[in-house]
Amino acid sequence: MTTHLREITDANRDAVCALRVRPDQEQFVASVAKSLEHAATTPEGEPWYRAVYSGDEPVGFVMLSWNVPPGRPGILGPFFLWRLLIDERHQGRGFGREVVALVVDLIRADGATELLTSYHPGEGEPWPFYRGLGFEPTGEIEDGEIVLRLALSGRE
Repeated sequence: MTTHLREITDANRDAVCALRVRPDQEQFVASVAKSLEHAATTPEGEPWYRAVYSGDEPVGFVMLSWNVPPGRPGILGPFFLWRLLIDERHQGRGFGREVVALVVDLIRADGATELLTSYHPGEGEPWPFYRGLGFEPTGEIEDGEIVLRLALSGRE
């Protein structure tokens, strides 16, 4: 099955909002419903989000700040991986890596030279996942989260 991104509509919203990470991961990533709420209340973050599907089954959610103009206070960008959630039943199968690869292709086509993200440090943190994808710490801390950067200078 191929992993692909779909818009969230009235037809799939409930199924996508039902996706959950493992209980020990909840401290690191907000729920889909909370993420959609953040998107609605933070338009200055230029939110762009999609459901992650494997075939016809929703398996995750991804949200970015998409091409944010420079100088917006409190918004990292221009391209920032704001949320990445893979349902607990589908973790460990490569969906997270595939989603990041899909997103990288999309933002690179829109002129991005880097993708930023951040994580809250702690037991079970997602740093090993991001490090494995080539992200590196920027040295910045934003709201207690360690900011990471993936350079997109060439094709992977």
